[in-house]
Amino acid sequence: MNTLLIIDDDIELTDLLTQYLEPEGFDVSCVHDGGEGVKKAIIQHFDVIILDVMLPTLNGFEVLKALREHIQTPILMLTAKGDDIDRIIGLEIGADDYLPKPCNPRELLARLRAILRRMKKTTANKTTIEQGGIVVDCSKRLVSFEGKNIELTNTEYNLLEILIKSKGQAFSKEELTAYALGRKYTSFDRSIDVHISNLRNKLGENAEGDYFIKTVRGFGYIFNA
Repeated sequence: MNTLLIIDDDIELTDLLTQYLEPEGFDVSCVHDGGEGVKKAIIQHFDVIILDVMLPTLNGFEVLKALREHIQTPILMLTAKGDDIDRIIGLEIGADDYLPKPCNPRELLARLRAILRRMKKTTANKTTIEQGGIVVDCSKRLVSFEGKNIELTNTEYNLLEILIKSKGQAFSKEELTAYALGRKYTSFDRSIDVHISNLRNKLGENAEGDYFIKTVRGFGYIFNA
């Protein structure tokens, strides 16, 4: 059983999702208040979290900020349909993926399973990689730069891992989206660009004063040790 926390004030929706997801192998807990959601997510371990934007006490963005100060559990945000601003803000703050609301339960299940597959796949890797002062411990999913720990979201870690493992090889946005997010890339999808921007800011610059991750114009990104 995979443990799942749903933070959403729509009781009818959370009941429906619970009925749909529990037979699919999820142990579901529900909280209908942002502040209570933060407390429960920090106190109790969950494999993945579904987080709505519109919540009482604390909204979804405030909850996400608070959680990222303490845990790196994968978080999928539910955003208003067609609201690109909410999606971009969520990704910038630290969400791993998003889904417009109302959502198709089958697509939600597919996104959750993709997140969990990526977690298991990377956790099973027992190697340690070091490039340009960056050290990636694949078994523990920990990253440090010049001895200082760097807190990354699940998606940021996935992007860094695939890029640093293949130094000198450029990856397209399509490849990075498939690996880090578990879905197909679309021409108007800025998710990878936002995650890469966050990752650059956290890693800082290399010895030459350049970003560790360089843009390959019109294609994607490459690791630059």
